[in-house]
Amino acid sequence: MNNIAFSMSPDPIDTIVKPPLQWSDITVLFDTMGQWVSDHSVEILIAIAAGFAIYLLQAMIANRAAKFAHTRPNRYSLTAITARAIARTGHFFMLMLAIRLVSGFANVPETAEWIINFLFIIAIAYQIAIWSRELVLGMFERRALVGEAEGSETLANAMTLIRLLVTFILFAIATIVVLDNLGVDVTGLVAGLGVGGIAIGLAAQGIFSDLFAALSIIFDKPFKRGDSIAFEGFAGSVEKIGLKSTRIRSLTGEEVIISNTNLLGKEITNNTQLERRRTRFHIGIIYQTEPDKARRIPDILQQVVVANDAVFVRAGFVGFGDSSINFELDFDIMSPDYAVMFEGRHRIGLAVLQKFNELGYEFAYPTQTTFTSAPDGTMIMPYPEGGYGAIPGKD
Repeated sequence: MNNIAFSMSPDPIDTIVKPPLQWSDITVLFDTMGQWVSDHSVEILIAIAAGFAIYLLQAMIANRAAKFAHTRPNRYSLTAITARAIARTGHFFMLMLAIRLVSGFANVPETAEWIINFLFIIAIAYQIAIWSRELVLGMFERRALVGEAEGSETLANAMTLIRLLVTFILFAIATIVVLDNLGVDVTGLVAGLGVGGIAIGLAAQGIFSDLFAALSIIFDKPFKRGDSIAFEGFAGSVEKIGLKSTRIRSLTGEEVIISNTNLLGKEITNNTQLERRRTRFHIGIIYQTEPDKARRIPDILQQVVVANDAVFVRAGFVGFGDSSINFELDFDIMSPDYAVMFEGRHRIGLAVLQKFNELGYEFAYPTQTTFTSAPDGTMIMPYPEGGYGAIPGKD
């Protein structure tokens, strides 16, 4: 039988395993094992004791890691996620690692050494897959649950699907690594998995598009349930984020259902992130207003805004309209709540109307004056020449 080339390199999965054990070697194996036990009984006993100690040490570390992860106040911290991964260390891996570490001291026969190496590669390949799965899922949960309630139905469904995909991918890689170390040609298997994945992706393109859009919403958090958002002139409150669609309750009460892919393709304004809401009034006064009187309008508007518990931003003349001198007023309502903004806008608007009426300012509205003329082109005025005379009995 050929010698086995195996070294405790940093990455045991890369170890090359020699041709597998043949059935004809079974008898030789038992004879060799009997002779080995007879010749190295002391070394074997020491190796068993050392291996048992190594196994207990690993089990103790895994147990302490499990208790540490369970008692952490934030189970999604990096230390808690790492501890949960260590706690998932399997007993088969612990056993094979202990045997692999002490096998050299006990002078194990070559055939037994090959068996140990083979089982150790299986153990470490699948154990790395288990550790990786716990770390990846922990990081997904950490990203998704920052500031979120853990009972989210959408998140639970998404994590179920993510857990399935991550598990399949990692254990498929582990299986390919094991088969490759056994000398199996895995090129066709890898190509088949790739072609199958492409076929499934093309067949369910629409479903996967909405699914990945939902995952993007969950992990990237452009908005979350309860947020007030606006897009393309529509505004409402997010009621539910599903794996395929999002449900939004509009300001007028109806429920709008839109696919996640379509929603993320739009420019979304998240009003929940506002610290304040800005409002603008367009105000037009008649052209008969005296210039000095018009100059006082910005100060008057500022007084009205401040008196109604809002933050004055700016006010001033913006242009000459067809039938009005135009001013603009900008002010902030110090609340992200639309209802609070609506009420503040109502109060300030009526206060401006009342103040202008008290001070004699007239709001402009579209007007037309019609002039007529005689056949010879002489203008016919709408009132007698020299004006109307005094009405008897009136001062």
